[in-house]
Amino acid sequence: MYNNNNITVALLLGFPGLRYFKIVVFCILLMVYSATVCGNILIIILISYSKNLHTPMYFFLAQITVSDITLSTCITPNALKVIISDGATIPFIGCLIQFYLFFALETLDCYLLTVMAYDRYLAIGNPLYYHSIMTSRLCLILIILCWFLALVPPTYVIDKIWKANFCGFNIIDHFFCDFDPIIQLICSDTSQIQVEARFFSVPVVMCPFVVIAISYAYIVVTIVRIPSVSGRQKAISTCSSHLSVVVIFYGTLLAMYAFPSLESSTTRKVFSMFYTVLVPLLNAVIYSLRNRDIKIAYVKLRSHFYGTCTRKFF
Repeated sequence: MYNNNNITVALLLGFPGLRYFKIVVFCILLMVYSATVCGNILIIILISYSKNLHTPMYFFLAQITVSDITLSTCITPNALKVIISDGATIPFIGCLIQFYLFFALETLDCYLLTVMAYDRYLAIGNPLYYHSIMTSRLCLILIILCWFLALVPPTYVIDKIWKANFCGFNIIDHFFCDFDPIIQLICSDTSQIQVEARFFSVPVVMCPFVVIAISYAYIVVTIVRIPSVSGRQKAISTCSSHLSVVVIFYGTLLAMYAFPSLESSTTRKVFSMFYTVLVPLLNAVIYSLRNRDIKIAYVKLRSHFYGTCTRKFF
């Protein structure tokens, strides 16, 4: 592999206009990051602790929480440094690694949300055959497939970027290394790279979105056919958390990349901040506050912890 890159570090500008508000933004971002990591770790602990949560849906949820923790850790600490320092440098190889992880983890979330939608479709549409279809072996195969498909596209894109010719201009008008800001550093023709990167959006974003939409169309039809009100409410409660996460995730993602006018602007940075920093926190909040099984597992774990501490103390 050969590239004509004379860039050793990249300068992330972040939000130059914050000035006197940077301390406030820094503190808010730090609290959000802390809550994100703690909340998602708590969900993983609850899923591991409670036998009632040892089901395919929560197995997939655990994978999403791992992805959210990794994504938030990949983006937020460096963003804190950029904000408090009014810009910060990052090794160029570190910049590419950050973009790779961001690309891979966002792709992984798309596939995991798709698998969870299929799981909810089976649970509501085919409850009698659910356990015979969604076996532990199938869950493991789906997870391995999601991780594999998430790691391949960014590897190809990074390889193309690495082989491109850079002009030596190393200023990135963003708070992390995203695709478009990195592409702007290349002085050779980038049309092929951009076309190929956009091509990956079909299997990575659009195909999962279509599968999710079809799954929920069947779910809605099934729920409407349930005769009892309590049965319909129970069916809705089993997929309401997942549907909320899908709406937030795809809403921000499509708003971000569907409008070219957002590129290289403060609005684009704000949208990026939302789906890289806030969405991982919202996922944990939604799955904890709107999920009855998670609440019950939390109460049991807290009671067990307090009981154990009380016995040891007295």
